[in-house]
Amino acid sequence: MSARPDGPAPAGSASLHPGDRDALHRVLRARRDVRTGFVDTPVDDERLQRVLAAAHAAPSVGFSQPWDFLVLRSPELRAELAALARHQREEFAQSLPAARARKFAGLRVEAIREAPLGIVVTCDPTRGGRHVLGRHTQPRMAAHSVAGAVQNLWLAARAEELGVGWVSFFDEREMAALLGRRVGMPQHLEVVAYLCVGHVEAFADQPELATAGWAHRRPLAWAVHEETWGNHRMDPLDETLAALRDLDPAPGAAAAREHLTRMTVPPGALGGVAEIGVRLAGLAGSCPPPLPEPAVVAVFAGDHGVHARGVTPWPQEVTAQMVANFLAGGAAVNAFAATAGAEVQVVDVGVAADLEPAPGLLPRKVRHGTRDMTAEPAMTPDEVRTAVRAGIEAARDLVTAGNRLLVTGDMGIANTTASAALVAAFTGSTAEQVTGRGTGIDDATHARKTAVVAEALARHEPDPADPLTALAAVGGLEHAGLVGFLLGAAALRTPVVLDGVVSGAAALVAAALAPTASHAWIAGHRSVEPAHTLALEHLGLAPALDLGLRVGEGTGALLAVPVVTAAARALADVATFDAAGVTEKDLGEDGRDAP
Repeated sequence: MSARPDGPAPAGSASLHPGDRDALHRVLRARRDVRTGFVDTPVDDERLQRVLAAAHAAPSVGFSQPWDFLVLRSPELRAELAALARHQREEFAQSLPAARARKFAGLRVEAIREAPLGIVVTCDPTRGGRHVLGRHTQPRMAAHSVAGAVQNLWLAARAEELGVGWVSFFDEREMAALLGRRVGMPQHLEVVAYLCVGHVEAFADQPELATAGWAHRRPLAWAVHEETWGNHRMDPLDETLAALRDLDPAPGAAAAREHLTRMTVPPGALGGVAEIGVRLAGLAGSCPPPLPEPAVVAVFAGDHGVHARGVTPWPQEVTAQMVANFLAGGAAVNAFAATAGAEVQVVDVGVAADLEPAPGLLPRKVRHGTRDMTAEPAMTPDEVRTAVRAGIEAARDLVTAGNRLLVTGDMGIANTTASAALVAAFTGSTAEQVTGRGTGIDDATHARKTAVVAEALARHEPDPADPLTALAAVGGLEHAGLVGFLLGAAALRTPVVLDGVVSGAAALVAAALAPTASHAWIAGHRSVEPAHTLALEHLGLAPALDLGLRVGEGTGALLAVPVVTAAARALADVATFDAAGVTEKDLGEDGRDAP
């Protein structure tokens, strides 16, 4: 009689023995991508064969087994391969923003020469003939099957106390050509992996790239979707708001203020820079706070249905055109980001046009622009929450990628009209008080824009006590994305530098949802839009710069990034009176300057 579906597994050579499950999970958790610490001890053949046998036992689509393993021990050949990797590594370094390049320079990313042997894992896409099951409609499954063999090899090596490092700094065809010349490897093969293998001094408790601060592991809950995409066991917005309830800046801020009294600068002489340092320490919960680099600016892009009301002379097509300009590196945000050593990412949450995939573009489109807020709500409740979730996930991804400072940016023709309406709703201001000239509109257009803002406010009467409904009524998709971005960063205790009026309007909504989130925000500058000043005053944020900017895109915030970095460096690097041997100012018995 066959075993019941819910009963024990039948006995057999593939059955797991008591304790196997726990041992397997321990090996899985202990696996590391090893780049340092290889020792000269040779890998004995018996151990190597067990590892290769485990790799060869991997499942493959159609049981095609398209892998082969090329074992390389020759120091001379491995030196040639190391030179190829070094060339690609140098090219990658030149492509990085300055702060990322500095971090990368301190990383060991491969150990081709140090490990006693290398294993080249190849894929033969011709193996099995024309009729391999599963490969007819998915020809990439050959390489995917080989990746399964790599994983088996990696896990078996860890069980055998061998370290493995997967080297990705290769041009695959360049490497294949070298191996063809040197060892006769057929050129129809694809190189899937080059693995450094050998005994190591010790296995690290955490992945090396995590301990180096290059990147961090995403929690499993972020990666699991139940039945439908985006359906997590806990809604990202609810999870974020719950995390923000515990954000208490008091301990770190108090430590920073005490430290400032002992630094070799006159009391209060650092002005607003000191206050930024206190904010950073409060967010980190310690003094000095971590250095806020590398930085990345996320430019949230979306179009607006209210554009049809003639609130700007710029055509709506400019939104998509400027996104293309950002991605090509030709906009002001790119120039300022390069100056600050920051990366530029564009998040499409609502551009009216369909955008082609491109490096630096995060496709998170909720809909093709909002509706006209003077005729109906700009967004539905579901659309707002979807855009907010997209912003939370963008913040999460950029932080886990290793960024320690986030910068807000925006792009959307007519977005200052929606921003004005939001600021009016959340500050109790009038349309006349909040409506500015945006890109520099003339008097007639300004009057029409003011009337449109007043009309939208009168139609919807947005209630700041119901933030998401108010946002849906008169906001934009980029506002909603920024709301999530601001909340998500704060929940991860990562500082955010706010740009202009669009960011300020989004911050008002985010603060209404979670007041503690504002402890993570730094006002980069004050724009010329009157609504921006009103928003900053309502939020209690003092701008780091006041340069009369109205570009948007994240430009003003990027100019403030060096100020934010300097604030953290001051707390870390400026000596105290005791350490520097400097005599402190003499104070009278009442604590005032002595006469």
